Amino acid sequence: MSIAEPAPVLASDNGTAARIGAWFVVLGTAVTLVGLSWDIQWHDEVGPDTFFTLPHLLLYSGSAISGFACLAMVLIATSAQRAGRPVPRLGGTPIRVFGSNLTAPLGYMVAGAGAALFLLYGLLDLEWHSIYGFDAVLNTPSHVALFLSIALTMIGSIIVFAAHRDHRWGRIGILVAIPILITFAPIPTNALNNLELPADPTILGIVLFGPMLLILGAALLARPGAAVAIAVSLGTMQAILWWFSPWAAETYASAIGLPLRDGLPSGPPQLPAIMPMFLIVAALAVEGLFWLARARGVDAEKIVLVAGVVTGVIVGVSFPLQMNLTHAMSHIAFGDVMTITLFGVPLGLLAGFLGGRFTTMLPAPATEELR
Repeated sequence: MSIAEPAPVLASDNGTAARIGAWFVVLGTAVTLVGLSWDIQWHDEVGPDTFFTLPHLLLYSGSAISGFACLAMVLIATSAQRAGRPVPRLGGTPIRVFGSNLTAPLGYMVAGAGAALFLLYGLLDLEWHSIYGFDAVLNTPSHVALFLSIALTMIGSIIVFAAHRDHRWGRIGILVAIPILITFAPIPTNALNNLELPADPTILGIVLFGPMLLILGAALLARPGAAVAIAVSLGTMQAILWWFSPWAAETYASAIGLPLRDGLPSGPPQLPAIMPMFLIVAALAVEGLFWLARARGVDAEKIVLVAGVVTGVIVGVSFPLQMNLTHAMSHIAFGDVMTITLFGVPLGLLAGFLGGRFTTMLPAPATEELR
């Protein structure tokens, strides 16, 4: 693993197509995230209505945008390969699939698979609701399958931008794609809610995925200030969703003539409220540790492990504080805080290990070859 500057570009490049494809993929994930936040707020304030609501439309539109962008990039790469031209750099190592009939850049193959699965599992969700009625919980089989599909598309978007991190627009894309996944990654852990765990699985997911993706982004960008920039980007998204979600739910309910629930307790919007507000503190710790690695030649593999533990403990301590600050009825006991903090050590260690490993799994732009 290295946290040094990326190697210079040697592969052929198609700058316009690469930029358009990458930004449309991340646009789709952003639309999906906004739709999800709106949908959760809708269920909290209004209640279930029908499958065909505007929040659901936004959810599925986001996956469709990402999916069509991925398909276009696969067709561009396949056309170049069949014509005997060099396959342009379009979001990762180009891989021949379906009996070598298609040439799919890695990032678009992953993101496209997630988008296709999301639309497929959407049919399962519709069938589930037609049999069992509508629900307002996140851990039904169809919902978990949908969440995993969305996460796959978001992972693909990071791979796409990582393949172009030698360009400024690629680095900016990482600053957008990683906070989106930091926000969303803990949600599939709702599938574990039926297990007897010593702490809420969503909180454990936040303690694991926040540090892991922060370290991954900082290592990919390999520049001073990268971790802080990721934390600032996450905070900006949090502020936007904090305002948008209640406004959209109430405006939409008024437009279609539905009342809000009676006796609604005052509280923050659910999805923005679980975004780690104090990630900036963890980001400053990562900056200091990465500076130490660059300045004193400390082994990068050891640094990411230390960074993982430190950030895991910071998020573990600060998230219960965040809940007590934002939720008037929340009073997380000291024992629970200690439990979450203790979990921050092994989860942070795992986060550092995975963040470092995933960084090495993403090839430098100059190393992309047809496979």
